[in-house]
Amino acid sequence: MTENLPPCPECSSAYTYEMGALLVCPECGHEWPPATAESADSAEDGVIRDAVGNVLADGDTVTVVKTLKVKGHPTGIKAGTKVRNIRLVEGVAGHDIDCKIDGFGAMQLKSSVVKKA
Repeated sequence: MTENLPPCPECSSAYTYEMGALLVCPECGHEWPPATAESADSAEDGVIRDAVGNVLADGDTVTVVKTLKVKGHPTGIKAGTKVRNIRLVEGVAGHDIDCKIDGFGAMQLKSSVVKKA
């Protein structure tokens, strides 16, 4: 298999496969045409989207969609925590949101773990 298929646009799974004229994700069941995936990648250069696909901007309020472990903190960040006034940055290892969370302080989050509120 020499073909390199794009990851799933819904859940970012790398295990996509072709079924007829569609690409399929075995993890979430999403199906999409290959031309859509290629044009979406080229059209979205520099756009940061949340876990649902909404475009994020500086100053937005977001909600954490899954519980996150935080090094050095016993409880972590619980799902449903609201984060106000985010700032989009070129972060390290995919962390593209800079924010302050009540009870934790300043930190960076990945856009794939938040949803626009």
